[in-house]
Amino acid sequence: MNHTVQQLLLAALVVLPLLGSAAALLPAPPGLRGRGPDQAVLRHGVTVTGVVLAAAIALAAGFDHDHPARMQAQTDIGWIPALDIRIHLGVDGVSLPLLVLTALLTFLSALYAYFNRPSGPSPKAFVALLLLLESGTLASFAVLDLMLFFLAFEMVLIPMYFLINRWGSGERERAAWRFILYTLLGSVVMLLGLLLIGIKGGTFDMVALATDKGSELSHTTQLIAALAIIVGLAVKAPMWPLHSWLPDAHTAAPTVGSVLLAGVLLKMGTYGLVRIVLPMTPGAAHTYAPYLAAFAVVGIIYGSLACLALARTGAKGDLKRLIAYSSVGHMGFVLLGIATLTPTGVNGALFANIAHGLITGLLFFLVGALKDRSGTTDLDQLAGTSGAALYGRAPRLGGLLAFGAVASLGLPGLAGFWGEMLAMFGAFDPADGLSRPAYLTYMAFAGLGTLLTAAYMLIVVRRVCMGDHPIEPGVGTEPERPALADVNGHEFAAWSPLVALTVLAGLWPAALLGLTDPAVQQLLAGGNR
Repeated sequence: MNHTVQQLLLAALVVLPLLGSAAALLPAPPGLRGRGPDQAVLRHGVTVTGVVLAAAIALAAGFDHDHPARMQAQTDIGWIPALDIRIHLGVDGVSLPLLVLTALLTFLSALYAYFNRPSGPSPKAFVALLLLLESGTLASFAVLDLMLFFLAFEMVLIPMYFLINRWGSGERERAAWRFILYTLLGSVVMLLGLLLIGIKGGTFDMVALATDKGSELSHTTQLIAALAIIVGLAVKAPMWPLHSWLPDAHTAAPTVGSVLLAGVLLKMGTYGLVRIVLPMTPGAAHTYAPYLAAFAVVGIIYGSLACLALARTGAKGDLKRLIAYSSVGHMGFVLLGIATLTPTGVNGALFANIAHGLITGLLFFLVGALKDRSGTTDLDQLAGTSGAALYGRAPRLGGLLAFGAVASLGLPGLAGFWGEMLAMFGAFDPADGLSRPAYLTYMAFAGLGTLLTAAYMLIVVRRVCMGDHPIEPGVGTEPERPALADVNGHEFAAWSPLVALTVLAGLWPAALLGLTDPAVQQLLAGGNR
């Protein structure tokens, strides 16, 4: 593909949602109102996100797959000369899958919202915030300037705050405030680290700093800067013990907010670790890696045990909260892979990022649909005699929930398997200078985490899909349950791409690893391969 066309496509990914967000607040033209202005603005959201997804697919199709380590579709123009801050955009094998994932999940969310209008204030504000969120997330994965990265990183916080606070449920105000306070405090600390790298390194250009491999930074500077950046990114990742905002945010958020929060926003933290910390502060990364791995493993076990506690009968566990805690465990595998400082581990982390976005996005869609039908996400109510028992009442919905559960527990042949396996392989043989006995211990605990994940996911499937009170042969009759609608057409359209990609990534992992591996090799080598 022509370089200019690539530049335009990448710029369009960032700018179109921003323009669409502003346009959503304008009155709809009379001929496009359909059944009313609310329907028109929701259709506008589907249209804009659809165009952005088409641009992302075109960019991926025109990407030079023979050289995924090379930064492509670059735009580099001056913006604030006094501070040497530039509008620098580009894409490589690390960022391309995340761009496509973001565009896909946002489009599916807009499509779902069109048919399931979120309860709350004006749809105009909802669509405008959704598109603003998409623009900031795409920019985070596309920019190559540290200050622009920070601005894009911050840009997503306000839309998500309002999506939770205005369109959420339950204790939505408290959850929204916890989300914004945690992430803003983390961002302030991260900004100090980014400024330190830019000032001491002589530039804010991420490509130049990665190629330089931190040679302009003393070891002390690297340690201070990397610690600040890691803390800020760990909040968004989320890494134990900085995760406590996540379950509340997911529980209160509307379905679309939960999908995008888990599927996309959490990836910004781990992406920053790979793009910034590993290549720009390699000495500090080596120093902090064992501690990062230890926190990651604690997160894996903690998240799994929390899910087991929520899944047990009588615990009054919330299914959305359970999936949120499962994200703490799954993102722990991502952090463990990064902490190995090996191509195997980092590739596993990036693969697990994409797999988690697909699978957990699907699970939150399904739980949202289940809540719409039954009016609750309380596991005891869903599993009781008058609860869901999806296999008998809505077999397609039950089948999809079971599929999402087994994909999440890492069943071989599905996307969830490869990332976790590669992260543990990386821990089996970590980078030179890291304690192999310590990492073997981490690997063993991570393996225990996979068993605990299987346990709570299978408990959820048994309880929600079969019910807590199965009828024994010859004893009694099946209790009468209220009607429950099965998967309809627009839900099938919104969910089937996630199912298909989960299967495809599980059966053909080379499609993704072939993109990320050369880019990871170059990042770890400081761009000197």
